[in-house]
Amino acid sequence: MSFLVDVIGWLGAALLLFGYAMISASRMSSNGTPYQLVNLAGSIGLMVNSACNAAWPSAGLNLVWALIGTTALYKLVKIGIAK
Repeated sequence: MSFLVDVIGWLGAALLLFGYAMISASRMSSNGTPYQLVNLAGSIGLMVNSACNAAWPSAGLNLVWALIGTTALYKLVKIGIAK
């Protein structure tokens, strides 16, 4: 189980870094669905890893990060931009 939690955490970190790199390189829009999905998945991965390792400040941060991503996706769907 510990190995799986580590893999989930590393994948989450990789997704967040990937999203940041794509925004920085202007290869992805920060207000688009792909970026929000990458951010949401990354934050969930890190939240799971942090919670399983009792790193509560990090888990809390990533919970808020996931809520922000969920809200952004909801707004994109609501206005019909999500693809």
